Amino acid sequence: MKKLIALFAVSALASTAATAGVALSGASSVSYDDNGSLPSATSYDADITLVGTAGGTSFTYSMDVDRAAPATTAASMSSTIGPITIAADMHQVDEDNNDDGDGDSILDTDDTGVTISLDAPIGDATVALDNSGNVTVSGTWSGVTVSHTSKSGGDTTTAAAAIAGMDISVTNKAGATTWSLGTTVSGVDLTLSSSQAITASFGLTGNTMTVSHVAKVASAAQTATTYSVSAVKAYSTVAISRDLTSGAALSATYSSADDSLTLKASVAF
Repeated sequence: MKKLIALFAVSALASTAATAGVALSGASSVSYDDNGSLPSATSYDADITLVGTAGGTSFTYSMDVDRAAPATTAASMSSTIGPITIAADMHQVDEDNNDDGDGDSILDTDDTGVTISLDAPIGDATVALDNSGNVTVSGTWSGVTVSHTSKSGGDTTTAAAAIAGMDISVTNKAGATTWSLGTTVSGVDLTLSSSQAITASFGLTGNTMTVSHVAKVASAAQTATTYSVSAVKAYSTVAISRDLTSGAALSATYSSADDSLTLKASVAF
């Protein structure tokens, strides 16, 4: 018998505020996981984003507030002057550097930088240059969206297109290629990726049911920059979600990985 999961209720209030060019948005959720044979656990998440706009310039600030001391998660500014867009990422990201078995970074990283984009007259392409020296050329031609980034750590090229009712995406990063395929068959949204992960989503008596197969993860040894990766067997999940008229959303997810059931209530405003 699973541990008691008899009652799950939520009341939520959603609102949006905008004053003198400043917009406030956010999201929060609470989840109860019976954790299969392990002790059950309750987790919380709450995030707030502020966006200030003046003419063609905007500033975005985000923070994680479900903790004793709210933490900044993003701070960026962008401005458009004619065909030129200048974007500045001002938040330095330092990982916790905790080794939890999924290849976390050993070293701190700093992703601050400035990107200058120019809508160049070369067939509706966009050329972007950031302060680390990376150059990105992107655009859409004949229904195919292509992006190529040239950088010292290995070039990245991505192509995406909708062909015969199928959404196709192919990415080559430093010589390694991955792909994903999405389509709809008889009202069922299907996605398939090169990692052998499969997802099917469809409506069910007012709810949405999503059935997923998560591919196995092979173990990997520790490197100079990342911790080791723990091997994980393939598993499946079944999730049923429903949007309420109150603005909240409820979901229940079963995972065969640990025979657990997770109940979650969330709201975004």
